[in-house]
Amino acid sequence: MFAKILHANDGSDPAFRAFALALDISKHGTAALDMVCVEEIPHMPEYIEEVREETRVAGRRFHSVLQKAHGMAEQREVKLQTHLRAGHPVRTIVDLANELGADLLVIGATGHSQLYERMIRSRADRLVHLAPCPVLVVK
Repeated sequence: MFAKILHANDGSDPAFRAFALALDISKHGTAALDMVCVEEIPHMPEYIEEVREETRVAGRRFHSVLQKAHGMAEQREVKLQTHLRAGHPVRTIVDLANELGADLLVIGATGHSQLYERMIRSRADRLVHLAPCPVLVVK
């Protein structure tokens, strides 16, 4: 049914519950599975070097998340392609879904920025509206 699944993971427990479901869907349907972690850049960078530095920080911050995800994928015998990006999370995820031609986006209902999500529309809500493909939001 799905040829390409994209999962967005911020390292939170809800994100890993969503990842476990994405792994199961991928394994049973033989879909390719990609995972993205996005280091949020809170300001508009003036220079490309600022973006590069944020990407290096993301690499350190998400190292354990990527290791855990690869371990879970190996246990289920699912090939996992990971992406590490720096930028605005919603925009970056939507752009990557377009770039990959994702058939399904799998996300957790909430993540590390729960206070922000309560004050302003949730990222999950914005992804549902902006994604170029169906979105599965996992509680």
